[in-house]
Amino acid sequence: MIEQKYSSRVVVKVGTHAIATKAGRPDRVALKRIVDGICALRKAGYEVIFVSSGAVAAGVEALGLSSRPADTNDIQMCAAVGQARFICEYEKLFGDRGVKIGQVLLTHDDFEERRKSQNVKKSLDHLVRAGIVPIVNENDVVADEEIKGHTFGDNDWLSFLIAKLVRADTLVLLTTVDGLLDAEGKRIPEVVSFRNVMKLVRAKEKGSLSKGGMDSKLKAVKAAVQSGIDTYIANGRKATLSQLAAGREIGTFFPGNAL
Repeated sequence: MIEQKYSSRVVVKVGTHAIATKAGRPDRVALKRIVDGICALRKAGYEVIFVSSGAVAAGVEALGLSSRPADTNDIQMCAAVGQARFICEYEKLFGDRGVKIGQVLLTHDDFEERRKSQNVKKSLDHLVRAGIVPIVNENDVVADEEIKGHTFGDNDWLSFLIAKLVRADTLVLLTTVDGLLDAEGKRIPEVVSFRNVMKLVRAKEKGSLSKGGMDSKLKAVKAAVQSGIDTYIANGRKATLSQLAAGREIGTFFPGNAL
């Protein structure tokens, strides 16, 4: 469970396949479950910053494409179309619960200079303290995949950067499995050391609509716990966040400073 602290702040990240249909369309049932969980965390007294993937996938479906394109301009086009779809769904779902949202789109450049990163921090802090849920995504509309040579990994790395920047106590990475699984497919409840962890997963395991995978998540998790941030990998297709708010065990827990 999340340990209640003086000012508990949680960064929740959800991957594309946990909130989109196989075609890429926003899955309203899945989105409602996520929103319910975030609202449960807020009701329990936690500040929440929400990192949501899915824009490119939604654009793929809206534009009638069969899969995520490889061309940078096509990816940007899909992101522009798809981001509007997801933010409209979130605005309605959160609005039904009396919660206001704010959209925040970021690129690597926003973290490479202290001035820029501090501006991001101030904006996120102000939104949260005003009772607004920041919904963050990589700004694929302007990010150039070809020339930057690296990505946020379906927002896994972005969620870590944000958690570190805003001094979050907890990072929750929501995916489509129940956590880190062993060789027999059983959930590992807790990981206190990263020794041999990477041998438990297949590198670059991901879906056709996203650019993440378990290896991407573990990279983010390792950086987070080394920064003292308690981290979870859990199933976003279940009522995970509501269970976490109620103090129940979820997914795989990586305590901060686990090396």
